[in-house]
Amino acid sequence: QVQLVESGGGVVQAGGSLRLSCAASGRTFSSYAMGWFRQAPGKEREFVAYITGSGVTTFYSDSVKGRFTISRDNAKNTVYLQMDSLKPDDTAVYYCAARGPGRSISFNHRTYDYWGQGTQVTVSS
Repeated sequence: QVQLVESGGGVVQAGGSLRLSCAASGRTFSSYAMGWFRQAPGKEREFVAYITGSGVTTFYSDSVKGRFTISRDNAKNTVYLQMDSLKPDDTAVYYCAARGPGRSISFNHRTYDYWGQGTQVTVSS
């Protein structure tokens, strides 16, 4: 069982930056791939970024590539999402999610095993 708690959301002007954190419980955090997803009102939950358990490999959606950076500190059981050059279209609730050990790469939110409660990010124009 993995419990995830996000923090770091808030209100920021367009062009600004935020860093989201996701703290995980459990001793086997490094064996879980992690993803960040977001959901805007009236829209489906969408993939934002993915990182393997070791942190060596990352993937991003086209909409955030070059602006967002996912990273993790396995010693602290934490995954981060650094968000720069924010746009109003980035406004959403952001969720971190864990994908079980030994599973293949996935950007589909339905295939993740554990979820945080979400943190609101609002970008004003």
